[in-house]
Amino acid sequence: MPTFTYYLTLALLIGMPCAMEIGRRVALARGEDLAKESEPGVSALDASIYGLFGLLLAFIFSGAATRFDHRRELIVEEANAIGTAYLRVDLLPADSQVSLRPLFRQYVESRLATYRDIRSLESAMEDYRHSQELQLQIWRQAVAGAQRTANPAVYSLVLGALNEMIDITTTRLAASRFHPPQVVYLMLLALGLASSFVAGTAMARSRTRQWSHILVFTLVISSAVYVILDIEFPRLGLIKVEAADQLLVELLESMR
Repeated sequence: MPTFTYYLTLALLIGMPCAMEIGRRVALARGEDLAKESEPGVSALDASIYGLFGLLLAFIFSGAATRFDHRRELIVEEANAIGTAYLRVDLLPADSQVSLRPLFRQYVESRLATYRDIRSLESAMEDYRHSQELQLQIWRQAVAGAQRTANPAVYSLVLGALNEMIDITTTRLAASRFHPPQVVYLMLLALGLASSFVAGTAMARSRTRQWSHILVFTLVISSAVYVILDIEFPRLGLIKVEAADQLLVELLESMR
């Protein structure tokens, strides 16, 4: 998981209680103005900060969940594309089939390795480049086999399926790189601290600190942000999309 994920969660865990304490002390320092804090205008401003923070949190969570589902769908699409292309190899001459089928097995193994080694970017990109080399070999041998058949239908069926199999790799790579700008998460941090500060000023009306409320509020918000970031970067944290990879594993087993 990216380093800023831990930094952001840690910043909220430490910063929110500190912001509440600062808000409380600021409010206590203006003791004569505490009664005015409950005026309708001030309450509306407080509510707007809480509302904006909650809205941003909800939108970021919704976007992360949507991208998570999309990545799983792309794995299904790739498994279907490879499976279809593998079956359509039957339309090529027998000697082309013999040389192509081992390449397909190597290709699926390479695709599985690409995302299995995602924690090591260099290793993952090396596997990705290897899969591209296999794509080129498969494509060239399939084109040569289709030319020998001299059948336009074979061109359309075999090469069309291969084209889809190749295209989905770029789509999956792009999907793994699409994330909200970091400034969005910085804004989330700023609003979290601002909400905590406002909550601290309101808690100044109590003579004692409400530690249970402070801890629960901090833990709930920090946990929610961590889960959002975990969903945003699957395979790197607790939440995984590896269950969908089982489709490729089963496809590889069927090829053997």
